[in-house]
Order: sequence, then C-alpha cells, then structure tokens
Amino acid sequence: MTRPLPPFRADHVGSLLRPPAVADARRRHEQGVIDDDELKSIEDAEIPGLISMQVEAGLESITDGEARRSFWHYDFMGMLDGLDLVERDEGVAFAGARLPPIFPTITGKLDFPDDHPMLDHFRFVAAHTDLMPKISIPGPSCCHFRVDPDDINQGVYNEPDALFSDIAATYRKAVNGFYEAGCRYLQLDDIFFAYLCDPHHRAAKERAGQDPDWLIDRYAWMMHEAIKDRPDDLTIGMHMCRGNFKSTHAADGAYDPVADTVFNRTGVDIFFMEYDTDRAGGLEPLRFLGSGKQRVMLGFITTKTGELEDLDDLRRQVDEASRFADPDQLGIAPQCGFASTEEGNAISVDDQRRKLDLVVEAAERIW
Repeated sequence: MTRPLPPFRADHVGSLLRPPAVADARRRHEQGVIDDDELKSIEDAEIPGLISMQVEAGLESITDGEARRSFWHYDFMGMLDGLDLVERDEGVAFAGARLPPIFPTITGKLDFPDDHPMLDHFRFVAAHTDLMPKISIPGPSCCHFRVDPDDINQGVYNEPDALFSDIAATYRKAVNGFYEAGCRYLQLDDIFFAYLCDPHHRAAKERAGQDPDWLIDRYAWMMHEAIKDRPDDLTIGMHMCRGNFKSTHAADGAYDPVADTVFNRTGVDIFFMEYDTDRAGGLEPLRFLGSGKQRVMLGFITTKTGELEDLDDLRRQVDEASRFADPDQLGIAPQCGFASTEEGNAISVDDQRRKLDLVVEAAERIW
C-alpha cells in the first residue's frame, strides 16, 4: 500500500497525553517495581491505541505520541554518545511551574549511536500504520541552548565552533539513521529559535557572553548542515514554540528576529509555528517564506486548554495569514504537542481528540 506523502494540510506536532497504563507503568519502573522489558511491553500494548486515535481523527501523519519519553528533548539527547543527563536541585522555570531538575551535560565527543533506541521507536510506529509514520526529535540547537557553558567538557570542546560542528555531524548521522530505518518524514523541533525572539532570553544569553543573533545564525547553520544531503524522498519538518509544560509557557515574542533566517537558511520543508496567543506576535513574518514547496503549519489551535476554537475564527485567521504567504503553502496544526513532558497539559483525553478532529475539519473546509 502506498503511504500518503507530506506535506499535509492537517498535521500535528507529535506528542499526546500518555495513556493511564503507560503513566502508571513509568511510575512503577522509576520506583524499581517493574523492569525495562515489562515497561516496554506495556508501552507496546498501549501505543497502537494512540495510533488508532490519530487515524480515526483523519490525520495522515502518525506518531507514537512520544509515549516512551519523559521529555520531548532530553530523552533523545541523553541517548547520544558524549551527553549525560544530570539531576540537580532545581529545574528550569516556566510561567508558574518548573521542569524536573534534569540538566544535559556534554561529557565527551558527541555522536549518534547506531543503536539509538528511538530508531526502534520509529520502526514500531511504521509497523503499525499504513499511513505516514513520523518521529519528532529535538533539533540541533537543543544540544547547545539547554547546556550551560559550565557543563561543557572544555577538554573536548574549548571553542564554540568545534561544538557546533560536532552537533551538526551528530544530527547528520541521525538523519541518515532514521532514513535507513525507513523514515520518510522526520521532524526536528528547534523551539529555541522562538526563545531567541524573547527579550528576556536574549538578555540572558548576552549575560552569558553569547550574542543572540549570532546564535540564530549558528543554529540555522547546524540545521542546514544536518539535513542538506538528505535523500530527495525525506521530508524534514521543524516545530517552533515558546515552551509547553503542564499548559505553561517559558517565552514571548514575535518571530521577526528569526523568520528570514529560519525560512531561507535552514533548508527545512515544513514549519510548525505556534500562533495560539498574542505571545507569538503577528503574522507579518510569514512574508519571508520563499515561494515554492515549503509549507507553514499554522498553530492557531491550542493544546494548553480544552476550549475548542471556532471554525469561522480559524478561517479568518488563515485568510489573514494568506495576506503574507501563498495560501497553497499553508496548512493547520495544533500550536504544540499535547504532552511535551510525560505530565501532559491540563486538558482531558476527550479535549485532545476534539482538537485533533478540529484540525482535520478546518483543513478540509478551508482548503
């Protein structure tokens, strides 16, 4: 059977609320009550239900809901060679909440191992759907933005360009690894482009001796280097948002400082862009989207609350976006995942399903 090919008019970022059986199993695993094999067997039993929910909603891009992860990014990063996750006293602050106190630390030369566990995570999804299996992994910038300079082994990386070069090489190997595993739709979530639109985050980087605009340039370079030699039949997506932990956020700011660079210097095919609140600013930065096959998935539908958006309002928002970009290069998606961490957002499973149904209905009616 021929799988549908991206880009799609209706899509989603990837993470879904964890099924209760998975959440319970992960707690018991952390407590040492069950072992790795038993946890995996429970995840294997529950993930097909998540796949079925996506299919029933009418989506053509299918993920495992990131049900095997604690974090959208740290799990992948901690499975790289040369990067460890260290637990400390206090986690990163969000608006009204803090992440669990886990900190990525670069201890050695970075590399993507041939047996990275998420290759098998993808293979499982591919074996359980006739639609387009997709996996979302953190983008290259995560291995820099989320690592404190004091947590970088200076004996290995004593200057930034060497680190950026190895991050790009690590991700180039990851892209090839997922392709060899059968992946034809790979999403790299580089949300820190959006963070670098926030005056507070920009000021924090300046205090650390890093020019935010230089970081934007370097992050775009890493992404481009990682994907530039990909096969023609591999589609690359990228998600940008301002944080998503238990329905809270961590950044504000319009896309103006990054739009031209992101659209025209990364080489990415599909952009998932948060647009569910005024925190994301206006739609004017869409004018930097080049003509051609690139697509922006407009994140007008929020995953942070259960309130369902009005279809007519969504139509008006898409019409407004069409003032700045070719409507044929637009689609619709939720602004982020429903569970960027295993705790999930403050919505119900029914809310989640209605949101996914609305994404598909809006796409069908508008396009």
